[in-house]
Order: sequence, then C-alpha cells, then structure tokens
Amino acid sequence: MNWNRRDVLKGLGGIPILGAVWWAGAHHAVAKNRKRSEILQQLNIQPSLPSTVQKLTGEPVRVGIIGFGIRGEQLCRSLGFATPEWMEEMRLAAEEDPKHSALKDYLNQEKLNVQLVAVCDVFDYRAEKAVAAFTSDQNKVKRYANYLEMLDSGDVDAVIIATPDHWHAPMAIDALNRNIHAYVEKPMTHTIEETYRLKEAAEKSKAVLMVGHQHRQTLSFQTAQDIIEKGVLGHVSLIQTNTNRNDDNGAWNYDIHESASEQTIDWEQFLGSAPKVPFNKNHFFRWRKWWSYGSGLSGDLLTHDYDRLNCVLNMGIPNSVMASGGIYTHNDGRNVPDVLQANMEFSDFSTGSSQIPGKEKGMTFVYSATLGNGFSRPTILMGHDGTMELGNRLTIWPDGRSTKYAEMLENEKMNPRVPIYQYDPGASVPDAVSSATSQYFADKGLMWTYINGARVDSTFLHLREWLSATRNGGKVSCGIQEGFDEAIAAHMTGVSYKLGRRIEWDREQQKIVPIEGIDFDQVLLDNNEVWKPQMPELAES
Repeated sequence: MNWNRRDVLKGLGGIPILGAVWWAGAHHAVAKNRKRSEILQQLNIQPSLPSTVQKLTGEPVRVGIIGFGIRGEQLCRSLGFATPEWMEEMRLAAEEDPKHSALKDYLNQEKLNVQLVAVCDVFDYRAEKAVAAFTSDQNKVKRYANYLEMLDSGDVDAVIIATPDHWHAPMAIDALNRNIHAYVEKPMTHTIEETYRLKEAAEKSKAVLMVGHQHRQTLSFQTAQDIIEKGVLGHVSLIQTNTNRNDDNGAWNYDIHESASEQTIDWEQFLGSAPKVPFNKNHFFRWRKWWSYGSGLSGDLLTHDYDRLNCVLNMGIPNSVMASGGIYTHNDGRNVPDVLQANMEFSDFSTGSSQIPGKEKGMTFVYSATLGNGFSRPTILMGHDGTMELGNRLTIWPDGRSTKYAEMLENEKMNPRVPIYQYDPGASVPDAVSSATSQYFADKGLMWTYINGARVDSTFLHLREWLSATRNGGKVSCGIQEGFDEAIAAHMTGVSYKLGRRIEWDREQQKIVPIEGIDFDQVLLDNNEVWKPQMPELAES
C-alpha cells in the first residue's frame, strides 16, 4: 500500500473522546473521502462510551479481602490500595522504561468511597503484609483467622474472594446467605452441584454478586456488541479463540515463598473440601495445576474467552462440548492438561442473516490452548459478510462472497484483503507490559481499556460497577446468570476432556444430560489426568 505518515493521519476516521476509528482502506484518503464516508455510513457502527455508574456516596463501603495472593493484590490495587513494595517496583520500572505507566495509571485512578477493613489469608506472610500495607491512623485493617469469622464480625459490607477455585462457591454462598455483597473471581464455581447452590443463594439474597470477568468493561467488546446487533458480520458460523503462553508464570509455576512452612500456612484450612494430603508447598503456591483445587485450562483460561464472546454474542450455554488434549509440555506432576482443544456447538444460534431466511443457523466455538508456545493468535469471529478480529482493539474485513456488501465489492469500493473498519480505543497511547503473560492478558483486553485517551484498569471499572450496585442498586454486567453460563460451559469442557466424549446440555431442563453410572462432579474432582473409575479391588490395594 506504500502508506506514509501523512496518509495515515488523513485516514483517521475521527478521534472522538475514545480513540481512533478509521476506514483502514483509506489510502490517499482525501481523494477517496466519499468512498470512505459511504462505507462508514453503511456500517453505522457506534464506538461505545464508557458505562456510567452512580457514585458511591454516604458512608464508605467496608470491604474485606479473602485471599491476598497474586490476584488478591491486583484487586486491592484496583480498589485503590497498593503495597509500598509494588509502588517502589513500578517506580523503578518507569525509570528504566518511560512507557511503563503502571504507577502513573494507579495514582491517577479515581478514588472509590471504600475502606479496606479486613483480610483473611491462610498464609501468615500474605495476611501480615496486607495489614502492614493498608493500616493507617485513619483505617485499621483487621486480620481474621478464617473467612467465617470475618463474615460474622459485622465489620464488612462486602467481600472480595480471590482464593483457589475450590473455595469460590462456598465463600460466596456463605456471604450471600448473610446478605453480604460478594465479588468472586472466575471460575465462579468448582463443581456442577455448587453452581446450582450458588445460583439459588444469589437469587434469594439481598446482596449483589459480581463475577470477576473484567473484560466486560473493555470498550472494544462493548463496541463489538453494536457490530453484532447491526448485522455487520452477517451470520457468524465459526469463532476461533485461544490461549498461547510459554513461560513459568503462564504455566502456573509460581514462585514458592521462602517463609512458607507448616508453621506459617494453615494447611487444613487451605485444603477445605479437597483430599487430605500431607503439607505440600508445590500444591499451595501452584494449586492451579491440580483438579483438587483448580479447574485447569477449562476453568482458569477458557472461561476468559468464553465470557468475552458471551458478552458480545449472548449465546449462552452450548448445546454440546467435545474436548481433548493432554500434558505434553509440563510433565512436572500436574494432573490438569497443558494443551486443550474444545469445540462448543451452538446448533440453534444465529447472529442474523443477509441471505434467504432459514439458510443459515448454528455456530461452532473453537478454543485451543497450549502452555508450551507463546505465538500470538487473535480471536476471530467469522461471518458470511465479514470477519472480526477482537481484542483490546477490533478490526473488520469484508468477505469476498458477502451478500450484504456484494455491490460495493463488485464496484471495488471494498477489498477482501483490506480491512474496512478498525476501532482502537488506545490509539497513540504508549503501552508497556512487564512479561509475556501480561502481554497475553493485555492483547485480550483483560488488563485495561481507554477513556478520554487515558489508560484505565478494567478491573477498577468492574469493581466500581459492583460497588455502585451495592449502594445504589441496579443490574451488574456479570452477575449470577452470566456466571452460571460460564461455570456450566467450563464444567462441560472439563468433564468432556476427562471422559473423552461429547457432553450435552438440556436447555429445557437446564441441566447437563446425564450419563448412566457417571457422577460428573466425581469426574471433575478426580485426581487422575483423565477419568479412571475406581474399582473396589484397586481401592482395597
């Protein structure tokens, strides 16, 4: 195309309060301005404004954090509470790389009307770190020996649950039963049975449940909803999305803290409902690698991609799931797969059609993952009339055989090899990330979005929405129904992987179609890589 800087600047479709929207095919855009305007008018896409929420007025919301590990610290920062250690680390990173703006972004973050008053963590070091970091003359942070003491103390209005997966539902249920608001990290549940129990508790409670899928705040995803609703892509028949990570952090081999011991970790409380095994630092710090505490690729990472697309398409729970994979790159004692392929079938789903009625119906959602390669692959929505690449920004290409754009294609106003639309909320905003895993999350729109040209933490926006709902009422963007869809889809995938067979959903009965002689939760929690029914004679030996 031989673009120069002047052409690019002329090709910008406008930089309103959000970022750059342009017809990406606008080579020598002044001469082709009429063509460009015609295309943008036909597409009629409206870049989304940030969601507005009512302010938190009155007395501060008293918040307790349950689990102050990696994600717990991140959530506290999004609330406005950063440890001195993190702030110094980010200050040094900014000195080394001026594009590294994490500290600046944090300091510019809107102040929420909250008090962080309580912490519960089974590891002494983490709990004491939170107390020391966030206690001040104006605010006393109290440590609780277990979460039930916190819930029964009368000291908290709301709790954030950032624990291993097997504790998510029990803690959320206990909070909601006490009418204490709960923000729970994904996956929402660890088993199928507790998914229904949590749904019942949320529907009965006066408290607000929010599930931690913060990408629902990312402006490119909100814009993608408008694109789908207006039929820009036509009937979407195939979605391809993925996880590609290739470092220790991405493979859940987190650092083991030097002060960890049986004296500093409440091992029995950590285990909870998990099998009783001797104290094991590897299990404690790298719990995501075992079905007993975590949910593997299906619950930990597929849930991100499933909910990212569910918030755009609102496709709900798949009719069926077939999954396969294995442990191919990290034979280190884990029993969850490090390679996973899942096909989700939505046989009755349609995003609308530009062709004759009844011709198009159904969609396949393909998720593939490896923890042994970091090559970046985009999320792709493939429609009859166009294809959309979706992440922190989005791009649309017309399809050469499109019905909707046939006339423009024939008149060479569109070219299948040239994008016709791109939305980038962060155009011209420099970014820097600190690791390959961080880059993975950033590319997927899971770390930040942009408002008025400034980078904003998506988790902050998600927490702000939840906190506003606790005080002012209203529906949250990722509540119990969205969490239910996510949890069931993930559990269907986990069961399919372990059984090596198709798992089906009964939409009328709102349950997974049973298989004679199989307890799905027993399958999910079994510590074998794949399901191996325990025979009586083996159990005795």
